[in-house]
Amino acid sequence: MMELRLRAWLARCLPWSRAANALRAPLTLGVRLFLADVFFRAGMTKLADWDVTLALFTDEYQVPVLPPALAALLATASEILLPMLLSLGLATRVAALGLFALNLMAVISYPAMPEIARQFHVYWGMLLALLLAYGGGGWSVDRFLLRRLHP
Repeated sequence: MMELRLRAWLARCLPWSRAANALRAPLTLGVRLFLADVFFRAGMTKLADWDVTLALFTDEYQVPVLPPALAALLATASEILLPMLLSLGLATRVAALGLFALNLMAVISYPAMPEIARQFHVYWGMLLALLLAYGGGGWSVDRFLLRRLHP
C-alpha cells in the first residue's frame, strides 16, 4: 500500500523533475555570465586608472604577504582573464576557484568595506561555490570537451 502511494507520488513529480532538469543548463550559463560581468567590470575599472588602483592597494587594502603593486597586478589580471574562462565555461571550476579566492581576499583585506558591499561579496561567493560544486553546466566548453573525449 505504502509502495503504491510512493510510486504514485513519484509519477506526479516526474514532469516537474524533467522541467527542472531542462532549466539546469540555461540557469548555469546565466550564473556564469552574471559573475563574469561583475568581475570583468571590476578588472576594467582597475585598468582604467592604474594610478588610483595602485594607490588603493597601497593605502586602503591590506593584502597580506604580497607587495601592493603585485597584489594589484594579480587581482586585475584575475578579474580580466578568469571571467573570460567563466563565460565560455572553459576550466569553469578553476576559474570559479580563482574568483572565489579573489573575492575572499577582497573581503579580508578591506576591513572598512560597507556592510552592503560585504553582502554582495557573500552572494557572489555562494554562486561561485555552486559553480565549484557543479561545474559549468550543459552549455559549456567543459561539457563539450568532456563529450568529445569520453563519448
